[in-house]
Amino acid sequence: MINRVAGLALAVLLAGCATQAPQLSQPAAPAARPPVILISVDGLRPDYLTRGVTPHINALAAGGVRAEVMKPSFPSLTFPNHYTLVTGKRPDHHGIVNNNMEDARIPEVKFALSNRAAVEDRRWWDEAEPVWVTAENAGVKTATMFWPGSEAPIHGVRPTQWMTFDGKLPNPARVAQVLTWLDQPQRPGFLTLYFDTVDHDGHEFGPDAPETTRAMAEVDSRIGDLVAGLKARGLAANIVLVSDHGMTNVAAERVIRLDLLLPAGSFRTVAAGAVAGLEPLPGQEAVLAKALQTPHDHMQCWPKAQIPAQLHYGSNPRVPSYVCLAEPGWMTLAGPPRPDMRLGGMHGYDPAAPDMAATFVAAGPAFKSGAVVPVADNVDVYPLLMRLLGLKPLAFDGSDRLARAALN
Repeated sequence: MINRVAGLALAVLLAGCATQAPQLSQPAAPAARPPVILISVDGLRPDYLTRGVTPHINALAAGGVRAEVMKPSFPSLTFPNHYTLVTGKRPDHHGIVNNNMEDARIPEVKFALSNRAAVEDRRWWDEAEPVWVTAENAGVKTATMFWPGSEAPIHGVRPTQWMTFDGKLPNPARVAQVLTWLDQPQRPGFLTLYFDTVDHDGHEFGPDAPETTRAMAEVDSRIGDLVAGLKARGLAANIVLVSDHGMTNVAAERVIRLDLLLPAGSFRTVAAGAVAGLEPLPGQEAVLAKALQTPHDHMQCWPKAQIPAQLHYGSNPRVPSYVCLAEPGWMTLAGPPRPDMRLGGMHGYDPAAPDMAATFVAAGPAFKSGAVVPVADNVDVYPLLMRLLGLKPLAFDGSDRLARAALN
């Protein structure tokens, strides 16, 4: 924990380090709307909120709106679903089709979460326009405390203030930075806040592990810090708290080794895990097609043109030639597991799998009190955010059902 004095000092330091984008014109009446704070708790499964360690999030839900479950988009991975939440488009339409992907139009580059140059390259993101770009173009200042895509000048536009992702930045410091941004004379109208510790521990230890529950409790305390900070400032904000996906248990004995299952020299692996993407090597197209047509235990494979319609996936050029989806609880590997690999939890499966359910909680002056939505779809979060900001949404794949159910 960071004590009060150190926390304030760190907040000031971070404020000075935040990257500044070119200044844009201000909205006509910036004080007319409360700021919108979009919070992501990566890997937060809805049932985590029943473990007795999340009083602050549960209080937001009780005083606002919650969904019993929110359905992610396929594949239920981090980058694709974070971009869906802020664009309203399925991954197949916004172009971030996996955490790991290739594009023939961007040769010799493989997109990966660890590839800093690719993450900051707008060409990967320009197939859609996220909330903060539309807002900035409309004169609404934005600030992003980590969000996939926010580090790239999408359509040539960055948030007014943003930070390069640093997984080592403590959660209290992330909250302190958001509150510091809100202390500015011309405060942002739209802000994001991202926590990755619940997902990290869910992967390493499993969703049911005490370590994951403790990570959830710590994040909940940070939500409490944010709410207390807003209250101390007399600032009413519309808070939308979401997750990108859920998590399910996996184990070393439930691994599908692609290198042992498919003919050697017939393919290369673009992505693996719950969902694998494969490309045939030159001259091996028929060999790989035949091998993948054979039924496999705990895994289904399709040519991209034959992926089931309910997954809304397969038309984007970045989708590999073959996609293999593991049964929940199983996962694919391109080769032998690393000696240091911890297989506790995984996501990326069919969004209809119960353990893949995501979370939606919202509270603030714009929201109903004590409302429960049985099922939400994450493509419907974007139009809700745009309505909160008073902006016209661009074309999207969802509907206004969530906004009609949640807003006053």
